[in-house]
Amino acid sequence: MTILAGVDIGGTKCAVSLGRIQGTQIELIARSSWPTSSSPQHMIDRLMNELEEKLNELESSELSAIGISCGGPLDSKSGMILSPPNLPNWDRINIVQPFKEKFKVPVGLQNDANACALAEWQWGAGQGSSNMIFLTFGTGMGAGLILNGRLYAGTNDMAGEIGHIRLEDDGPIGYGKAGSFEGFCSGGGIAQLAQSMVRERLMRGLPVSFCQSEHEIAMMTAQQVGEAVRKGDPLALDIFDIVGRQLGRGLAILVDLLNPELIVIGSIYARQQPLLENKVMEVLRRECLPVSLSVCRVVPAMLSENVGDYASLSVAMHILMKDT
Repeated sequence: MTILAGVDIGGTKCAVSLGRIQGTQIELIARSSWPTSSSPQHMIDRLMNELEEKLNELESSELSAIGISCGGPLDSKSGMILSPPNLPNWDRINIVQPFKEKFKVPVGLQNDANACALAEWQWGAGQGSSNMIFLTFGTGMGAGLILNGRLYAGTNDMAGEIGHIRLEDDGPIGYGKAGSFEGFCSGGGIAQLAQSMVRERLMRGLPVSFCQSEHEIAMMTAQQVGEAVRKGDPLALDIFDIVGRQLGRGLAILVDLLNPELIVIGSIYARQQPLLENKVMEVLRRECLPVSLSVCRVVPAMLSENVGDYASLSVAMHILMKDT
């Protein structure tokens, strides 16, 4: 019986999970999470203690590998976390070595986008594919690349940072760049776009069903815009029309550059596929090389909102497959 352990280190919470391999799938058999501490050593100690407790609760605790998922930048080869912006004080922390020393099994580290890509490739929408791109499309916009049946992380783990690509000279700010892919296609970017369009409409004296004041504009979220879309609000529909068009433009670059057979998109796209899909495909048909587009499908993430639970486990599976 193959037991895998996953460790997820996020800006707001950390989690430990255990999974049991069942044929080509995995069964999540244990999980716990808690708020992230500002002290790396305290958090590492707790992660290892929680994992040890979870293993002790199993009848068979033969652990095969541990996978660690964390926001970048990081160095997957040395096992080092390199000052992620959402993890203050985590500056050049070797996260892999303590787990290796304590549990005596292979340990792997990947950034969260790569980990999610591995999860969808191994157990989700990407099963059976050789060339797959996974897009996060959540709080930010990042990508994990599976090329020729292997995870491609780049020279120093920076491959897939497509959120930094500029799509327009100006626009919502994402990844520190106005008009970027992340600016238009992320939760924060959609909120910025909505704020700008709502403010302009209110200044012209026109009503907006989901916002009536400057204070409400400042507090606006992508979720509120999505709820307004479901109610048929015309301005919210216009906002998502722009998002769909820019998503299509970003995907067209990936289709022409990497010639994938599959693009899997999580979070917001998975929730809003009926609204975004037609606009995305319209742009792709106009922008892409037809022969490249003819072999590429664009689909929502199968693991959907649960992808985070499986991401770190997929890193464990990845390192186990590399070592065997």
